Amino acid sequence: MNNGKRGIREMPPEERPTERFLELGPEAISTAELLAIIIRCGRRGESAVDVASRVLSYFGSPRRLATASVAELSGIPGIGSVRSVQIQAAIELGRRVLLSESELRPAAANPHDVADLLMPGMRYLEKEEFRAVFLDARNRVIDTATISVGTLNSSIVHPREVFRAAIRAGSAALILVHNHPSGDPSPSPEDLAITKRLVRAGSMLGIEVLDHIIIGDNVYVSLREKGLLGSAQQQE
Repeated sequence: MNNGKRGIREMPPEERPTERFLELGPEAISTAELLAIIIRCGRRGESAVDVASRVLSYFGSPRRLATASVAELSGIPGIGSVRSVQIQAAIELGRRVLLSESELRPAAANPHDVADLLMPGMRYLEKEEFRAVFLDARNRVIDTATISVGTLNSSIVHPREVFRAAIRAGSAALILVHNHPSGDPSPSPEDLAITKRLVRAGSMLGIEVLDHIIIGDNVYVSLREKGLLGSAQQQE
């Protein structure tokens, strides 16, 4: 008994996304079908594909889905916490595959490169997120990590967390990034204070902080370009 839920197995064979995936390949099936393969089962009156289509409609695009939190996903009928984690795990795995091969690592030669990389996923966030972009010796992106979520202050953005993740990633240098949900990327006194603290910690550990980029609504501010990173380095 399935309590009225329509799983992939209950769908006609020609509509089952797994069978279509095997027959036609991943490029030939829709985003909703890919998501349905991950969530596997629908709910009363809806197939897994129906639920997946509703999830994509809720977020508007796969890109917005990629930035969704577990709480946001769990609140959608038919998803729940377990499927939320499955969706996020699949997205994270795909992201890590893209960054795993040296030749595929995006360059971070200037602030615009980093803004291009993170702007799509950060400009619409409703809370401040503080992230670190870890770079190899040639300034190519190794990985990114979310260090904290919430209004920035020194208690939630601790050098220990930033540089522990940097050492784990084998990072030669890093770039700090956070967003302003207001859309205005102008740096606050707290932004400058946190930058100062992390620049000094990186100097002691031999992992240089190259920049701190603040993301707004399709605009950004680079503290290095504004001459503020150097002042953070010099302040006592």
